[in-house]
Amino acid sequence: MAVHLHHPFPSFAKSQPSTKPRVSCFTPNHSVKLKRDYTSVMIVPTGIGAAIGGFAGDALPVARALSSVVDCLITHPNVLNAAMLYWPMPNVMYVEGYALDRFAEGLWALKPVHQNRVGLVLDAGIEEELRIRHLQVADAARASLGLPVVEYIVTDTPLEVEKWVDPKSGQSTGRIKHPGSLLRAVQSLVSRSRVNAIAVVGRFPDDDVEETDDYRQGMGIDLLAGVEAVISHLVVKEFQIPCAHAPALSPLPLSLSLCPKSAAEELGHTFLPCVLAGLSNAPQYLVKNNECMERGCMLAGDVDSVVLPIDACGGDGALAFARSKRNKPLIITVEENETVLNDTPDKLGIEVIKVSNYWEAIGVIAAHKAGIDPHSLRRNRINNIPCSSTMLSNGYVFSRTMSIT
Repeated sequence: MAVHLHHPFPSFAKSQPSTKPRVSCFTPNHSVKLKRDYTSVMIVPTGIGAAIGGFAGDALPVARALSSVVDCLITHPNVLNAAMLYWPMPNVMYVEGYALDRFAEGLWALKPVHQNRVGLVLDAGIEEELRIRHLQVADAARASLGLPVVEYIVTDTPLEVEKWVDPKSGQSTGRIKHPGSLLRAVQSLVSRSRVNAIAVVGRFPDDDVEETDDYRQGMGIDLLAGVEAVISHLVVKEFQIPCAHAPALSPLPLSLSLCPKSAAEELGHTFLPCVLAGLSNAPQYLVKNNECMERGCMLAGDVDSVVLPIDACGGDGALAFARSKRNKPLIITVEENETVLNDTPDKLGIEVIKVSNYWEAIGVIAAHKAGIDPHSLRRNRINNIPCSSTMLSNGYVFSRTMSIT
Protein backbone atom coordinates (compact mmCIF):
# COMPACT_ATOMS: atom_id res chain seq x y z
CA MET A 1 0.00 0.00 0.00
CA ALA A 2 1.58 3.26 -1.12
CA VAL A 3 0.36 6.76 -0.45
CA HIS A 4 2.36 9.61 -1.94
CA LEU A 5 2.24 12.93 -0.15
CA HIS A 6 3.38 16.19 -1.68
CA HIS A 7 2.66 18.80 0.99
CA PRO A 8 5.92 20.12 2.48
CA PHE A 9 6.69 20.59 6.12
CA PRO A 10 7.95 23.94 7.44
CA SER A 11 11.41 24.36 5.97
CA PHE A 12 14.78 24.93 7.52
CA ALA A 13 15.72 28.39 6.22
CA LYS A 14 19.29 29.33 5.32
CA SER A 15 21.03 32.39 6.66
CA GLN A 16 23.04 34.59 4.31
CA PRO A 17 26.37 33.00 3.32
CA SER A 18 29.70 34.34 4.44
CA THR A 19 32.70 32.26 3.31
CA LYS A 20 30.33 29.37 2.59
CA PRO A 21 26.56 28.99 2.78
CA ARG A 22 25.53 29.05 6.41
CA VAL A 23 22.73 26.87 7.63
CA SER A 24 20.04 28.17 9.93
CA CYS A 25 17.54 25.79 11.52
CA PHE A 26 14.78 28.36 11.45
CA THR A 27 13.87 31.78 10.11
CA PRO A 28 15.44 34.51 12.28
CA ASN A 29 13.29 37.19 13.85
CA HIS A 30 15.57 39.98 12.65
CA SER A 31 16.15 40.83 9.02
CA VAL A 32 19.82 41.69 9.61
CA LYS A 33 22.11 39.17 11.30
CA LEU A 34 25.43 40.43 12.62
CA LYS A 35 26.60 37.07 13.99
CA ARG A 36 26.58 33.60 12.55
CA ASP A 37 24.18 31.04 13.94
CA TYR A 38 25.16 29.35 17.19
CA THR A 39 24.97 25.55 17.02
CA SER A 40 25.05 23.16 19.95
CA VAL A 41 25.10 19.35 20.10
CA MET A 42 23.40 17.48 22.93
CA ILE A 43 24.46 13.86 23.50
CA VAL A 44 22.96 11.33 25.92
CA PRO A 45 24.06 7.85 24.75
CA THR A 46 21.35 5.21 24.88
CA GLY A 47 21.24 2.10 27.06
CA ILE A 48 23.72 3.38 29.65
CA GLY A 49 21.32 4.14 32.49
CA ALA A 50 21.66 7.93 32.24
CA ALA A 51 19.97 9.62 35.21
CA ILE A 52 18.53 12.11 32.70
CA GLY A 53 17.83 10.66 29.26
CA GLY A 54 18.00 7.01 30.23
CA PHE A 55 14.26 6.48 30.35
CA ALA A 56 11.22 7.42 28.21
CA GLY A 57 12.16 10.77 26.68
CA ASP A 58 13.11 12.30 30.02
CA ALA A 59 15.89 14.39 28.43
CA LEU A 60 13.36 16.08 26.14
CA PRO A 61 12.75 18.98 28.59
CA VAL A 62 16.50 19.69 28.49
CA ALA A 63 16.43 19.76 24.70
CA ARG A 64 13.43 22.08 24.74
CA ALA A 65 15.16 24.51 27.10
CA LEU A 66 18.45 24.35 25.22
CA SER A 67 16.77 24.89 21.85
CA SER A 68 15.33 28.16 23.16
CA VAL A 69 18.85 29.46 23.80
CA VAL A 70 20.77 28.32 20.71
CA ASP A 71 20.05 28.97 17.06
CA CYS A 72 20.39 25.31 16.10
CA LEU A 73 20.45 22.17 18.25
CA ILE A 74 21.68 18.85 16.91
CA THR A 75 20.71 15.80 18.93
CA HIS A 76 19.61 12.19 18.48
CA PRO A 77 16.51 10.00 18.90
CA ASN A 78 17.34 8.89 22.46
CA VAL A 79 16.99 12.51 23.57
CA LEU A 80 13.90 13.40 21.52
CA ASN A 81 11.83 10.19 21.45
CA ALA A 82 9.19 9.73 24.14
CA ALA A 83 7.11 6.86 22.73
CA MET A 84 3.61 8.32 22.20
CA LEU A 85 4.88 11.82 23.06
CA TYR A 86 6.93 14.18 20.91
CA TRP A 87 7.60 17.92 20.96
CA PRO A 88 8.27 19.61 17.60
CA MET A 89 11.07 22.19 17.63
CA PRO A 90 11.84 23.93 14.33
CA ASN A 91 15.51 24.57 15.15
CA VAL A 92 16.37 21.00 16.22
CA MET A 93 18.01 18.42 13.97
CA TYR A 94 17.02 14.78 14.62
CA VAL A 95 20.21 12.82 13.81
CA GLU A 96 20.68 9.07 14.34
CA GLY A 97 23.63 8.14 16.58
CA TYR A 98 25.86 6.47 13.98
CA ALA A 99 25.36 9.44 11.66
CA LEU A 100 26.10 11.86 14.50
CA ASP A 101 29.44 10.12 15.10
CA ARG A 102 30.38 10.35 11.41
CA PHE A 103 29.31 14.00 11.40
CA ALA A 104 31.49 14.74 14.44
CA GLU A 105 34.45 13.04 12.76
CA GLY A 106 34.05 15.36 9.78
CA LEU A 107 33.18 12.52 7.39
CA TRP A 108 29.50 13.33 6.84
CA ALA A 109 27.55 16.55 6.49
CA LEU A 110 23.93 17.25 7.46
CA LYS A 111 21.59 18.56 4.76
CA PRO A 112 18.39 20.23 6.09
CA VAL A 113 15.18 19.30 4.28
CA HIS A 114 11.57 20.42 3.96
CA GLN A 115 10.34 16.85 4.44
CA ASN A 116 11.40 13.25 3.95
CA ARG A 117 9.54 10.37 2.34
CA VAL A 118 9.33 7.96 5.26
CA GLY A 119 9.11 4.20 4.76
CA LEU A 120 8.01 1.80 7.49
CA VAL A 121 9.57 -1.64 8.01
CA LEU A 122 7.64 -4.10 10.17
CA ASP A 123 9.25 -7.26 11.55
CA ALA A 124 7.61 -10.43 10.22
CA GLY A 125 7.70 -11.70 13.81
CA ILE A 126 5.05 -9.20 14.91
CA GLU A 127 1.67 -10.80 15.63
CA GLU A 128 -1.25 -9.73 13.43
CA GLU A 129 -3.07 -7.68 16.07
CA LEU A 130 0.08 -5.84 17.09
CA ARG A 131 0.97 -5.25 13.43
CA ILE A 132 -2.47 -3.75 12.81
CA ARG A 133 -2.01 -1.46 15.81
CA HIS A 134 1.21 -0.10 14.31
CA LEU A 135 -0.37 0.40 10.89
CA GLN A 136 -3.19 2.32 12.53
CA VAL A 137 -0.62 4.56 14.20
CA ALA A 138 1.02 5.20 10.83
CA ASP A 139 -2.35 6.08 9.29
CA ALA A 140 -3.15 8.36 12.23
CA ALA A 141 0.18 10.16 11.80
CA ARG A 142 -0.59 10.66 8.11
CA ALA A 143 -4.17 11.84 8.62
CA SER A 144 -3.87 13.86 11.83
CA LEU A 145 -0.32 15.20 11.55
CA GLY A 146 0.14 15.14 7.79
CA LEU A 147 3.34 13.13 8.08
CA PRO A 148 4.75 11.80 4.79
CA VAL A 149 4.72 8.06 5.60
CA VAL A 150 4.42 6.69 2.08
CA GLU A 151 4.60 2.88 2.28
CA TYR A 152 5.25 -0.05 4.58
CA ILE A 153 6.81 -3.46 4.08
CA VAL A 154 7.00 -6.63 6.18
CA THR A 155 10.38 -8.38 6.35
CA ASP A 156 10.64 -11.72 4.55
CA THR A 157 11.97 -13.39 7.72
CA PRO A 158 11.39 -12.61 11.41
CA LEU A 159 14.31 -10.48 12.65
CA GLU A 160 14.57 -12.37 15.98
CA VAL A 161 15.80 -9.60 18.24
CA GLU A 162 18.13 -10.62 21.09
CA LYS A 163 19.14 -8.30 23.93
CA TRP A 164 21.47 -8.50 26.90
CA VAL A 165 23.58 -6.40 29.24
CA ASP A 166 27.30 -6.14 28.50
CA PRO A 167 28.97 -7.57 31.63
CA LYS A 168 32.02 -5.37 31.15
CA SER A 169 30.43 -1.95 30.62
CA GLY A 170 27.01 -2.53 32.20
CA GLN A 171 25.18 -1.06 29.22
CA SER A 172 22.45 -2.77 27.24
CA THR A 173 23.20 -4.18 23.80
CA GLY A 174 22.11 -7.02 21.53
CA ARG A 175 21.68 -8.15 17.94
CA ILE A 176 19.18 -9.31 15.34
CA LYS A 177 19.67 -12.85 14.06
CA HIS A 178 18.62 -11.99 10.51
CA PRO A 179 20.07 -8.57 9.54
CA GLY A 180 19.86 -9.45 5.86
CA SER A 181 16.07 -9.58 6.09
CA LEU A 182 16.00 -6.02 7.43
CA LEU A 183 18.38 -4.71 4.78
CA ARG A 184 16.41 -6.35 1.96
CA ALA A 185 13.22 -4.71 3.22
CA VAL A 186 14.87 -1.30 3.36
CA GLN A 187 16.36 -1.75 -0.11
CA SER A 188 12.93 -2.59 -1.49
CA LEU A 189 11.39 0.60 -0.07
CA VAL A 190 14.28 2.75 -1.25
CA SER A 191 14.20 1.31 -4.78
CA ARG A 192 10.43 0.97 -5.25
CA SER A 193 9.03 3.96 -3.38
CA ARG A 194 12.04 6.30 -3.29
CA VAL A 195 11.86 6.70 0.49
CA ASN A 196 14.75 8.57 2.09
CA ALA A 197 14.05 7.86 5.77
CA ILE A 198 13.24 4.57 7.48
CA ALA A 199 11.23 3.71 10.59
CA VAL A 200 11.80 0.15 11.82
CA VAL A 201 9.52 -1.75 14.19
CA GLY A 202 11.11 -4.92 15.53
CA ARG A 203 9.32 -7.52 17.67
CA PHE A 204 11.16 -7.59 20.99
CA PRO A 205 10.94 -10.51 23.39
CA ASP A 206 8.50 -9.87 26.23
CA ASP A 207 10.26 -9.49 29.58
CA ASP A 208 9.15 -10.86 32.89
CA VAL A 209 7.59 -8.09 34.95
CA GLU A 210 10.44 -8.45 37.47
CA GLU A 211 13.02 -7.63 34.79
CA THR A 212 11.34 -4.31 33.98
CA ASP A 213 10.46 -3.26 37.53
CA ASP A 214 13.63 -1.21 38.07
CA TYR A 215 13.20 0.66 34.80
CA ARG A 216 9.52 1.37 35.47
CA GLN A 217 10.56 2.71 38.89
CA GLY A 218 13.10 5.09 37.32
CA MET A 219 16.17 3.02 38.14
CA GLY A 220 18.61 0.82 36.26
CA ILE A 221 19.06 0.76 32.49
CA ASP A 222 16.76 0.54 29.50
CA LEU A 223 17.13 -3.09 28.42
CA LEU A 224 15.72 -2.37 24.95
CA ALA A 225 17.74 0.69 24.03
CA GLY A 226 21.10 -0.86 23.22
CA VAL A 227 19.85 -3.22 20.53
CA GLU A 228 17.56 -0.50 19.16
CA ALA A 229 20.74 1.47 18.44
CA VAL A 230 22.29 -1.61 16.81
CA ILE A 231 19.31 -1.83 14.43
CA SER A 232 19.33 1.83 13.38
CA HIS A 233 23.13 1.86 13.05
CA LEU A 234 22.91 -1.08 10.64
CA VAL A 235 20.50 0.74 8.34
CA VAL A 236 22.26 4.10 8.46
CA LYS A 237 25.68 2.57 7.81
CA GLU A 238 24.37 0.68 4.77
CA PHE A 239 22.09 3.30 3.19
CA GLN A 240 23.25 6.63 4.67
CA ILE A 241 19.69 7.83 5.27
CA PRO A 242 17.89 8.75 8.53
CA CYS A 243 16.56 5.79 10.51
CA ALA A 244 15.03 5.23 13.94
CA HIS A 245 13.53 2.22 15.69
CA ALA A 246 10.42 1.57 17.76
CA PRO A 247 10.03 -1.75 19.59
CA ALA A 248 6.88 -3.86 19.31
CA LEU A 249 5.92 -5.26 22.72
CA SER A 250 2.96 -6.81 24.45
CA PRO A 251 1.36 -4.39 26.93
CA LEU A 252 2.66 -4.62 30.49
CA PRO A 253 0.28 -5.01 33.43
CA LEU A 254 -0.84 -1.78 35.08
CA SER A 255 1.56 -0.40 37.69
CA LEU A 256 0.27 1.78 40.53
CA SER A 257 3.72 3.13 41.39
CA LEU A 258 5.14 4.12 38.02
CA CYS A 259 8.00 6.63 37.83
CA PRO A 260 7.10 9.69 35.71
CA LYS A 261 10.39 9.30 33.80
CA SER A 262 9.15 5.96 32.42
CA ALA A 263 5.46 6.81 32.06
CA ALA A 264 5.53 7.83 28.37
CA GLU A 265 5.95 4.20 27.37
CA GLU A 266 2.73 3.18 29.18
CA LEU A 267 0.36 5.34 27.14
CA GLY A 268 -0.52 3.05 24.24
CA HIS A 269 0.23 0.04 22.12
CA THR A 270 3.23 1.47 20.28
CA PHE A 271 6.30 3.74 20.55
CA LEU A 272 6.05 4.69 16.85
CA PRO A 273 4.56 8.25 16.87
CA CYS A 274 7.72 10.03 18.03
CA VAL A 275 9.84 8.10 15.50
CA LEU A 276 7.63 9.08 12.55
CA ALA A 277 7.54 12.71 13.69
CA GLY A 278 11.32 12.88 14.07
CA LEU A 279 12.08 11.21 10.74
CA SER A 280 9.62 13.38 8.81
CA ASN A 281 12.07 16.28 8.65
CA ALA A 282 15.36 14.78 9.87
CA PRO A 283 18.37 16.11 7.92
CA GLN A 284 19.81 13.95 5.16
CA TYR A 285 23.35 12.58 5.44
CA LEU A 286 25.93 13.41 2.79
CA VAL A 287 29.52 12.23 2.54
CA LYS A 288 31.56 15.37 3.04
CA ASN A 289 33.06 16.86 -0.11
CA ASN A 290 33.32 20.21 -1.85
CA GLU A 291 29.72 19.91 -2.99
CA CYS A 292 28.58 20.02 0.65
CA MET A 293 30.12 23.47 0.97
CA GLU A 294 28.08 24.67 -1.98
CA ARG A 295 24.78 23.06 -0.97
CA GLY A 296 24.42 24.74 2.42
CA CYS A 297 25.15 21.70 4.57
CA MET A 298 25.94 21.68 8.27
CA LEU A 299 29.53 20.61 8.99
CA ALA A 300 31.29 19.58 12.21
CA GLY A 301 33.22 22.84 12.13
CA ASP A 302 29.93 24.73 12.51
CA VAL A 303 29.38 23.30 16.01
CA ASP A 304 30.05 25.77 18.83
CA SER A 305 29.37 23.62 21.91
CA VAL A 306 28.70 20.03 22.96
CA VAL A 307 26.95 19.00 26.18
CA LEU A 308 26.95 15.43 27.51
CA PRO A 309 27.01 13.38 30.75
CA ILE A 310 30.16 13.61 32.89
CA ASP A 311 31.08 9.92 32.57
CA ALA A 312 30.00 9.28 28.95
CA CYS A 313 32.80 11.04 27.07
CA GLY A 314 34.28 7.96 25.38
CA GLY A 315 31.98 7.68 22.35
CA ASP A 316 33.27 8.26 18.84
CA GLY A 317 31.36 11.52 18.45
CA ALA A 318 32.36 12.99 21.81
CA LEU A 319 36.03 12.14 21.27
CA ALA A 320 35.98 13.55 17.74
CA PHE A 321 34.58 16.88 18.92
CA ALA A 322 36.96 17.02 21.91
CA ARG A 323 40.04 16.28 19.80
CA SER A 324 39.18 18.49 16.88
CA LYS A 325 42.20 20.38 15.56
CA ARG A 326 40.24 23.23 14.03
CA ASN A 327 37.15 25.04 15.30
CA LYS A 328 37.10 22.95 18.46
CA PRO A 329 33.75 23.38 20.21
CA LEU A 330 33.29 24.08 23.89
CA ILE A 331 32.76 20.72 25.64
CA ILE A 332 30.44 20.84 28.66
CA THR A 333 29.99 17.83 30.95
CA VAL A 334 27.08 17.49 33.38
CA GLU A 335 27.91 15.91 36.74
CA GLU A 336 24.30 15.28 37.77
CA ASN A 337 23.69 13.09 34.72
CA GLU A 338 25.50 9.96 35.87
CA THR A 339 25.54 6.71 33.86
CA VAL A 340 26.91 3.18 34.26
CA LEU A 341 30.01 4.19 32.29
CA ASN A 342 33.28 5.57 33.62
CA ASP A 343 34.53 7.50 30.59
CA THR A 344 35.32 10.75 32.39
CA PRO A 345 37.16 13.75 30.91
CA ASP A 346 40.02 13.31 33.39
CA LYS A 347 40.44 9.66 32.44
CA LEU A 348 40.44 10.47 28.72
CA GLY A 349 42.51 13.65 28.95
CA ILE A 350 39.78 15.87 27.51
CA GLU A 351 39.56 19.60 28.24
CA VAL A 352 36.00 20.42 29.33
CA ILE A 353 33.93 22.77 31.43
CA LYS A 354 32.33 20.78 34.23
CA VAL A 355 28.92 21.87 35.47
CA SER A 356 26.73 20.46 38.19
CA ASN A 357 23.48 20.21 36.21
CA TYR A 358 21.72 21.21 33.01
CA TRP A 359 20.65 24.53 34.51
CA GLU A 360 24.32 25.49 34.65
CA ALA A 361 25.05 23.96 31.24
CA ILE A 362 22.43 26.13 29.58
CA GLY A 363 23.83 29.19 31.37
CA VAL A 364 27.34 28.41 30.12
CA ILE A 365 26.01 28.00 26.57
CA ALA A 366 24.08 31.29 26.79
CA ALA A 367 27.26 33.09 27.88
CA HIS A 368 29.33 31.40 25.17
CA LYS A 369 26.78 32.38 22.53
CA ALA A 370 26.91 35.99 23.76
CA GLY A 371 30.71 36.01 23.36
CA ILE A 372 31.31 36.03 27.11
CA ASP A 373 33.88 33.90 28.90
CA PRO A 374 31.67 31.66 31.07
CA HIS A 375 34.24 31.83 33.87
CA SER A 376 33.61 35.58 34.19
CA LEU A 377 30.16 34.76 35.59
CA ARG A 378 31.66 32.97 38.60
CA ARG A 379 33.29 34.38 41.71
CA ASN A 380 37.09 34.68 41.56
CA ARG A 381 37.42 32.62 38.39
CA ILE A 382 39.28 35.26 36.35
CA ASN A 383 42.97 35.46 37.26
CA ASN A 384 45.63 37.86 36.06
CA ILE A 385 46.37 37.50 32.39
CA PRO A 386 49.36 35.16 31.88
CA CYS A 387 52.37 35.61 29.62
CA SER A 388 53.46 32.34 28.05
CA SER A 389 56.77 33.49 26.53
CA THR A 390 59.09 36.48 26.47
CA MET A 391 61.70 37.23 23.78
CA LEU A 392 65.01 38.14 25.43
CA SER A 393 67.55 40.50 23.88
CA ASN A 394 69.78 37.57 22.82
CA GLY A 395 66.96 36.12 20.72
CA TYR A 396 66.19 33.18 23.01
CA VAL A 397 62.67 32.60 24.35
CA PHE A 398 62.01 32.68 28.07
CA SER A 399 59.14 30.23 28.32
CA ARG A 400 58.11 30.15 31.99
CA THR A 401 54.49 31.18 32.34
CA MET A 402 54.10 34.35 34.36
CA SER A 403 51.28 36.66 35.37
CA ILE A 404 51.15 40.34 34.61
CA THR A 405 50.04 42.36 37.63
